[in-house]
Amino acid sequence: MEFRELLKGPGPILLDGGMGTMLQAKGLAMGEAPELAALEHPDRLLEIHRAYVEAGTQILCANTFGANREKLARTGKTPEQVIGPSIAVAKQAAAGRALVALDLGPSGQLLEPTGILAFEDAVELFKEEVREAVKAGADLVMIETMADLQEARAALLAVKETCDLPVMVTMTYEERGRTFLGCDPASAALTLEGLGADAIGVNCSLGPREMPPLVEELNRWTTLPIAIKPNAGLPDPGGAGYDITADEFAQSMAELTRLGVKLYGGCCGTTPEYIAKLKKALEGREIQTIARHVPAAVCSGSRTVAIDRVRVIGERINPTGKKRMKEALIQGDIDYMLGQALAQTEAGADILDVNVGLPEIDEAAMMVRVVKGLQGVTDAPLQLDSTRPEVLEGALRVYCGKAIVNSVNGDEESLSAILPLVKKYGAAVVGLTLDQNGIPQSAQARVEIAQRILKRALSYGIRREDVYIDCLTLTVSAEQAGAAQTLEALSRVKSELGLKTVLGVSNISFGLPARPLVNQNFLTMAMTRGLDLPIINPNVDAMMAAVRSYHLLMNIDRDARDFLAAYAGAQVSGTVVTAGERTVVSPSGGERDLAQIVEAGLKGEAGEAVRRMLEQRSPMEIVDQVLIPALDKVGADFEAGRVFLPQLIQSAGAAQAAFEVIREKLSGQPGQEKGKAPIVLATVKGDIHDIGKNIVKVLLENYGYPVIDLGRDVDPKRVLQAVREHKAPLVGLSALMTTTLGSMADTIQLLRQDGVPCKVVVGGAVLTPEYAQQIGADFYARDAKESVDVARQVIG
Repeated sequence: MEFRELLKGPGPILLDGGMGTMLQAKGLAMGEAPELAALEHPDRLLEIHRAYVEAGTQILCANTFGANREKLARTGKTPEQVIGPSIAVAKQAAAGRALVALDLGPSGQLLEPTGILAFEDAVELFKEEVREAVKAGADLVMIETMADLQEARAALLAVKETCDLPVMVTMTYEERGRTFLGCDPASAALTLEGLGADAIGVNCSLGPREMPPLVEELNRWTTLPIAIKPNAGLPDPGGAGYDITADEFAQSMAELTRLGVKLYGGCCGTTPEYIAKLKKALEGREIQTIARHVPAAVCSGSRTVAIDRVRVIGERINPTGKKRMKEALIQGDIDYMLGQALAQTEAGADILDVNVGLPEIDEAAMMVRVVKGLQGVTDAPLQLDSTRPEVLEGALRVYCGKAIVNSVNGDEESLSAILPLVKKYGAAVVGLTLDQNGIPQSAQARVEIAQRILKRALSYGIRREDVYIDCLTLTVSAEQAGAAQTLEALSRVKSELGLKTVLGVSNISFGLPARPLVNQNFLTMAMTRGLDLPIINPNVDAMMAAVRSYHLLMNIDRDARDFLAAYAGAQVSGTVVTAGERTVVSPSGGERDLAQIVEAGLKGEAGEAVRRMLEQRSPMEIVDQVLIPALDKVGADFEAGRVFLPQLIQSAGAAQAAFEVIREKLSGQPGQEKGKAPIVLATVKGDIHDIGKNIVKVLLENYGYPVIDLGRDVDPKRVLQAVREHKAPLVGLSALMTTTLGSMADTIQLLRQDGVPCKVVVGGAVLTPEYAQQIGADFYARDAKESVDVARQVIG
């Protein structure tokens, strides 16, 4: 039976369990690449697959999790050599009793802007694997263990652009409910369903007992079948396996039927015994039908904004009528635009409009640059503003999340060019109520165009909830009757079509004196008629006051929490309200505070800000009183879950740019410059998982520490040699596999026996503070930020 037909059946679908632990039990030696099992030990691999089929597995994952070009490089093999034989062994074991999936794991590299792997390079990397899977006759693709939503997007697009195989995508979350790169289930669900996944879910990292909250959140944000593949609890670093038995695993998993989970399997530590007992536990259980209706919403890679109240779209990243923005676009001054974004979100914008259309520049290239830059400094969802399909596609391709496309109109040329892009990339779309004949004067004609746009959008498979209508604001100085027609059209689109509505509010007052007064009153009138998404300048206090007052008076802002947060201690003079103290990055592009620049991650502005500050303050005063406190604040926000790893790295990068200028200054002062001692990093012998180590490296370097990166699968003797050669006072060791923890202990023992004066910090998903102490490590780091804390403690 084909996978999509299987999903339509009434009962649960059984997946397989762990592969790495099974290969190790069959004799896989430390340091051997598990992906080569089909070439070197096909009989062992066949036995494992058959055991899962006998246990009741309906979908086998081929042994291809790490079979991409990057990870196979150390073996001398290629995806073409590995994937075909791996799928062939799985199909032999399945013998028609189970489907076989290409198992597509992470690339092992960090994507931009957190890392250096370009998005299109990641797409091509995954396409190489998918092409081989199609040749080998795979039945579907399972993209799993993704921590980076952008990488999951790259893999999913690679599948969709290569073949029509069904595809399932699972992310791996930590206990706080996010991936280690900050992605939440809501953002993952909206994004992956929009891109055309057939099923989504969770695998690895956590045990079955931690699954219910994640499943409940997914149920809120997707209509797709949900797949769950947890670990067998937590690993015992001492090598005694995992802490949940097969019986306990099966019972905990069976409870998920009440939450509507469709696909059940296991990840690390699970075996055919776990799957067999899971099958038995599921027998006779009905999967509860969950009524799921996903609301209108957009998202970035880490933040979801539901259109369940008036949501403000910030209008400032747009050159129309803005001389300084035009100059920034022509000069390629990306930091100016990033500053505009931060000023708007600080002022209360929920979503940011991005329009870079100027005849003097390459709009498509600039849009991609700005979208990439914005994603590095803000978690606000973006509205991509252009009528040119090539501009929109370039931006949609690199945007991590579910964006708004602004816009399409009622003309057939626009509809046929833009709507396919909206569907392919899972975006929402703004429909302008104009067509080849221009903007109709009457509300009735605008509603008819809205109906036409909606009908065409639905024909492309775009959800009704993802169609937003802009009834268009005409300036009252030229067409005074137009405001009433706009408001009537808005009200009818809301009541008759049930669609979300958008308006560029400030157009209403063009050419008039006292524009803010007209804008504020028109905004209030529009909100009472059903406006959901006003496009305004949120830095104008009067406009935000209108929105907050509307929420308060309509009982949307319960207990007046938002209103009080904004205006407690505000000064009121007549009808003008000035909010209480608020830190905003200067929207004018003028001089900014260095601490704010670092906190915002504006690398381009950091160097110039330091140069200005050096005219009045000493280098070390700037370091001690500005840079270090700013980094500490970002670090505290990271630990509290207010910012995530990409923002932490961006902030550290801005600080590093500032440090470079200070280093130049100190180099001219004898006795003043003192470089930091180097740190040696390595993933231990036998372990090829190094993405965590790579993140630590990036962060340490951005904090100004020289790093000697020995790579992965590193022999203890190489670590000792590097410590001696570079006189490193600190060594960082990483391991992700329980079977390689012995190598970590051996490395530490060798360093101690030699007597080199260095401290050792260890980290990795399988470690605990207790085990770190047991093997003689000086420090245990839970994440990359704690590694930096250790470096500062040891080196300064």
